Amino acid sequence: MGTSEIITIIIVLTAVFAYINHRVIKWPPTIGIMVISLSASILLAALGEYNPFFSNKAIKFAASIDFQDVLMNFMLSFLLFAGAIHIDADKLKKERWPILVLSTIGIVLSTTIVGGVTWLLFQAFQLPVQFIYCLLFGALISPTDPIAVLAILKKANIPATLELKISGESLFNDGVAVVVFVTLMDVARSGASAVDILVVGKLFLQEAIGGMLFGALLGYIGYYALRSIDDYKVEILVTLAIVMGGYSIAGYLHVSGPLAMVVAGIITGNKVKDEILSHISRDYLVKFWELIDEILNAVLFLLIGLELLTIKINATVLLIGAISISVVMMARWVSVYFPILLLRYKIKFEKHAVAILTWGGLRGGLSVALALSLSPNMHRDEFLLITYMIVVFSILVQGLTIGGFTRRLLSRT
Repeated sequence: MGTSEIITIIIVLTAVFAYINHRVIKWPPTIGIMVISLSASILLAALGEYNPFFSNKAIKFAASIDFQDVLMNFMLSFLLFAGAIHIDADKLKKERWPILVLSTIGIVLSTTIVGGVTWLLFQAFQLPVQFIYCLLFGALISPTDPIAVLAILKKANIPATLELKISGESLFNDGVAVVVFVTLMDVARSGASAVDILVVGKLFLQEAIGGMLFGALLGYIGYYALRSIDDYKVEILVTLAIVMGGYSIAGYLHVSGPLAMVVAGIITGNKVKDEILSHISRDYLVKFWELIDEILNAVLFLLIGLELLTIKINATVLLIGAISISVVMMARWVSVYFPILLLRYKIKFEKHAVAILTWGGLRGGLSVALALSLSPNMHRDEFLLITYMIVVFSILVQGLTIGGFTRRLLSRT
């Protein structure tokens, strides 16, 4: 099946599922689309027991989509830039310490806890999985995805500062988690005995600090380019060039593309949008990136649902996955509670911040994409199934209950 056919089918399915959700289910669009996609996958798999024709066609189609490549090398750059462009830099600066600590120390805590407990689970079920691979799993499952939950939280009227913490943390922890994952992947490939802590530290700093500096460079290149023109069509093209060209160059420079996109997006959304664009250009730019964000997120959640067709099911791993849901929730609570405890002496936090940040810490497509990037000898099939279970639980259960959960907490104050 050719690329144009695959894209056509994906867009048509996304539109159909979005329409059904809007008219019938009326859930948040991303959650509704994923539920319909997941249900269609389950139905096709069940029908395959009676007539394998349609089931085989669907499985072949799902297998033809390189989810990891599509998300990591294309969609992620757009999603992070589009999310960052709406962040108010002045407000972000006020919340910089909670966001910084949650997206760094929080990620490291979560990675360590999930990795360690997962390794013990595999040992308990007599499955020989090396500790470094469990740490890789901890890194890939730790980043949070606010896409599905922020719209719900806005309706719950949470404090704007808490909303900024959630969105800011998720933007930066995506980038930090990818850096941690890439660093651990390098360790896993080299072998634990060959690890040089200085080399690992250098790689981490190169990816993280280098990515943010490169993102700042991209943002200011865009700023100086855009201030010399006043044509919204060209201005939008320049921002597209920043995202697509910048993300590709980041790969060649071996710096973090995700972090570069976040920083470039913040600069574009503040210094560019607020200082040099005309009212018409600003309006077009904001609406263009909002539309890109909505469309790509709808496609992403459709693909998450379709990915079920390609996952290998194992009863023992299913049980480990079910237990891992609680493990990840516990790790999320720890990775939120202790950073907030550390900062509470100097920074005032909203009431119930720990509970809302914990239950609102949804996992999304990035975790699935990172799991797919594991090689077979790193137990990709096992970790992919566990990751998928956690992501589906996170989106369906946490995503659909976070609104009521938050309203109940806030009503007590």
